[in-house]
Amino acid sequence: MQNMPLIQTAPDLREKLQILSSDAQYDLSCACSCGSGDSRRRGLDDRWLYPVTLQNGGRSLLFKTLVSNACANDCKYCPLRAGHDVVRRCTLSPDEIVRAFMPYWNSRQVIGIFLTSGVCGNPDAAMSRMLATAELLRYREHFRGILHLKIIPGASDAAIDRALSLASGVSLNLETAGAEHFAKLTSRKDYLHSIIAPLKRIAALTAPGAPHAQVKTSTQFVVGASDETDREVVRYMGGLYGRMGMHGIFFSAYQRGLGDPSLPGENSAATNAELLAREHRLYQTDFLLRKYGFDAGEIGFDDSGNLPLDVDPKEFWARRHPERFPVDANRAEKAELLRVPGLGPVAVKRILAGRRNGGRIRSLESLGLRGALARKATAWLSF
Repeated sequence: MQNMPLIQTAPDLREKLQILSSDAQYDLSCACSCGSGDSRRRGLDDRWLYPVTLQNGGRSLLFKTLVSNACANDCKYCPLRAGHDVVRRCTLSPDEIVRAFMPYWNSRQVIGIFLTSGVCGNPDAAMSRMLATAELLRYREHFRGILHLKIIPGASDAAIDRALSLASGVSLNLETAGAEHFAKLTSRKDYLHSIIAPLKRIAALTAPGAPHAQVKTSTQFVVGASDETDREVVRYMGGLYGRMGMHGIFFSAYQRGLGDPSLPGENSAATNAELLAREHRLYQTDFLLRKYGFDAGEIGFDDSGNLPLDVDPKEFWARRHPERFPVDANRAEKAELLRVPGLGPVAVKRILAGRRNGGRIRSLESLGLRGALARKATAWLSF
């Protein structure tokens, strides 16, 4: 009996959804939450639902799954990489995905769907399954909600163009900053051909006035899988926002034990906790670039070229520019107030409204601003 082979039956739809929706956690490049902690929750049949932040500041959920977890690529940081046969491989058909998703949509539990996939076959074969699913949703089911499609590295121009015509959002993961670091992550993808060229095409087709200007674009860095510095990452962020018009950048801290032993991230001196802290600092920097009026060239780094872990990037900038402080809470423009450590867009809006409506401001507490952030900001303000 001990020598009998293990017979494993093909998974049914429920099993495939459990496997593939769970494996989709490794791709974060959508409008998902940037906060710490796992804010996913399980829905019907153990499928994962992911949080999104809406334009009005509210929250809702996306249905998210892999079309396939079979992959021909050898990305060393990815548990689903080719040759790493510790996962049960399976693929959903377009009709299976639609049948799984529509009950969530019809019952208003979600506002949309995020589709990603391993490279089952070649890039365009993987794209064709996602595009077929999108077409069923748009044309057969008349679905008009959020449809986010992951662009597979190396996809043809025709596949990219079709995705942009169907999707409300697309993403293509940059993974790391530059070809030299990228080569340490994979030997089967070419940085310029597979990543940069498609990103440039997406940028051109989604620019203001372009045919698909309404489509939101995003990307993801796998932080610490290679040996890039934060300075290099932030420089790329500046280009992605400034030259490519990217709408969002996501960061995923590499956690040891998932990747190939030869990966730089498996052998670095940084602890998992430090990598998570580094991810958090990069998200804070992203907010400075998108919401606070900072340029990439203004961000400060330590002697190793990384963001300090013991202080947030705005306060680090403020410490290096004492000539800019204190900021007069009663006279400063919005842009100046946004650079005050501890003040965010909501607090600044309240300060400006208080000046218009109530005359001179004598403390943040008088505006209902209390707590640690208000105390921090008070140290950098004058009244």
